[in-house]
Amino acid sequence: MESDFISVSLNDSFQFSCGSHIPCFNECCRDLNQFLTPYDVLRLKTGMRISANDFLKLYTSQHTGPESGLPIIRLRAKHDDGFKCPFVTEKGCSVYHDRPSSCRAYPIARAVARNRQTGKLTEHFMLLKESHCQGFHRGNHQTVKEWIENQGLQIYNEMNDLMMEIISLKNITMPGLLDLKSRHFFHMACYDIDSFRDKIFNKGLLNPAEYDEVLLVKANEDDTALLRISLKWVQKMIFDPFK
Repeated sequence: MESDFISVSLNDSFQFSCGSHIPCFNECCRDLNQFLTPYDVLRLKTGMRISANDFLKLYTSQHTGPESGLPIIRLRAKHDDGFKCPFVTEKGCSVYHDRPSSCRAYPIARAVARNRQTGKLTEHFMLLKESHCQGFHRGNHQTVKEWIENQGLQIYNEMNDLMMEIISLKNITMPGLLDLKSRHFFHMACYDIDSFRDKIFNKGLLNPAEYDEVLLVKANEDDTALLRISLKWVQKMIFDPFK
C-alpha cells in the first residue's frame, strides 16, 4: 500500500469525502493496527455505556511501547476477518460519534513539537494520500482548520497533547521500562478511568489539596475532568523528579 505525505498548513485547502457513496467505503477499517489514546478509550467506553475496564477487556490488548517504554492500548482487530475493526459494519462505523482521533482526523495527520526554552507547542500537519483511498477530489473543498473543527478534533487534540507532555517528561526523567507498580498505576490512571475514580474518591489515592478544587468536584461526575486530574496525577506521582 503506497502513501504520500504532503505538508500542509491550517489555511491550506483540500478536497475529500468519505461515505457509502465512495467505492472504497470501509476498506480503511481492515488490516487494522489501531492504537488508542486515553481520550479515545474514554469516549468509546462512554458512548458504549460500559465501564472502562469492560471496554479494555472486550476490545483491546495491551503492549509496551518500544520507544516510550509505556503501556499502550491497541484495538483488538478481528483476526478471522481480515483484521477488521470490531466496530465496522456494512453500513459503516457503529461508533462513529465517538470514533478514535486517528479515524476522525483522516486524511490529516498532526504532529506536535514543544520548544524546550519557551514551552510553546508548534503544530505540524500533513495530508495523507493512500493509494487505496478514492475519497480525494470528491465533496467540498475545506481548509485544514475547517476540517479540524468539523470533525470535532479540538478536544481530542487538547487531551492528546496532555498525554504527549507525559511521554516527553518520561523520556527525559525515566528512560526505559517502568517498574511493575508504576506500570499498574499508569495503566489505571490513563485508561481504566473508572477504577481511578474509585481510588481517588473512595481510597484516598491523591491529596485533594494539590489539585484544583472545582475540577476535582467536577471529576466525580465528568469523565473528561477526571482524565485531566488523572494525567496530572501521573505526571506528578510517577514522572515528576521534584515531587
